Amino acid sequence: MNVELAAKIKGIFSEHFSAAPDLYFSPGRINLIGEHIDYNDGFVMPAAIDKGIYYAIAKNQSHEVNFYAADYKEKLCVNIGNIKKAAGWENYVLSVVNEFLVLNKPISGFDCAFGGDIPVGSGMSSSAAVECGLAFALNDIFNCGLTRTALALLCQRAEHNYPNVKCGIMDMYAGLNGKKDHVLFLDCKNISHEYFPLQLKGYKIVLINSKVHHSLASGEYNIRRQRCEEGLPILKKELNISSFRDIKKPEDVALHKNKMTTEVYNCCRYVVDEIARTKKGASMLQKNDLAAFGKLMYETHKGLSELYDVSCAELDFLVTYAGADRNVIGARLMGGGFGGCTINIVKETAVTDFVEQVTAAYNKQFNILAGAYIVETGDGTGRINLLLTE
Repeated sequence: MNVELAAKIKGIFSEHFSAAPDLYFSPGRINLIGEHIDYNDGFVMPAAIDKGIYYAIAKNQSHEVNFYAADYKEKLCVNIGNIKKAAGWENYVLSVVNEFLVLNKPISGFDCAFGGDIPVGSGMSSSAAVECGLAFALNDIFNCGLTRTALALLCQRAEHNYPNVKCGIMDMYAGLNGKKDHVLFLDCKNISHEYFPLQLKGYKIVLINSKVHHSLASGEYNIRRQRCEEGLPILKKELNISSFRDIKKPEDVALHKNKMTTEVYNCCRYVVDEIARTKKGASMLQKNDLAAFGKLMYETHKGLSELYDVSCAELDFLVTYAGADRNVIGARLMGGGFGGCTINIVKETAVTDFVEQVTAAYNKQFNILAGAYIVETGDGTGRINLLLTE
């Protein structure tokens, strides 16, 4: 946790509002494997990280909802009886408030300041961190009684609603249920999970930010989901299955390729391949076989690039460069795609050299100065006490 940033958000709250706030931290997430299959009843392997969004929030004994977004230096004030779709960052917080109202939960006016250290559009799920932090805080200060699973589903609905991003459950669930030094093996059909220890002895997780900013709300994310939804009924009929996870052999999808468009077939084939890879990856982690797990990461990137078509020249360059470095045992694009970060498992003693070399090569190729983040796993969304951390 970034104590200085938490204190800064608390100070910003005090500059704009008069009450003594409660403080909360909501982490971003990485996903080791299992990309774009959380909305296809698959299995994913995310973990909460030590970067995220910090909230200072307090009731204000009125019907006014007041936000101050520290990263944008922007205010938002709205009557709780007039919550409606807006634009930009406002949609993410207002949609969460709306979901509490839809559930008839006893929330009223509050003041809130928030900000964080997750780069927007990086693939570390800044939007879910914003949503989960606010949802957890409102649930806490207004005693709404929702479980972490219920909050994850609420935040998923919130992102579907005002922002209109038809995401799966992974980002919200991982952020709320993260556990330090562990990954979640999340069953996205049954909304349940197991914790697997993440033993990275001698290795670090390094994210390279392409600085190419995707916009999932532009429709590309939703288009991929629509292609899967178009192909699944065909496979249900032909293979007598109820979901993608029931398909035993990826080759079975190919038998019915002529009944779909190329784009629909490619998406369906990727989903079935990735579900199988994720299950295999869980086995590799249980055996602490990082080298074999890393090979699966490269396979996932190939599928995301060539079949699911959510990569770009910049991400492909970063993964190809990593693949030529013997100190990197696995790399792929992470998140929705169309930009953002690659996730790399790098030998600890080589991290500095890898970051310097890959960012220099990337800058030479694209004239873009990439960002680099060494991330650690962390616990899920919760209340924080600065007095205990100072």
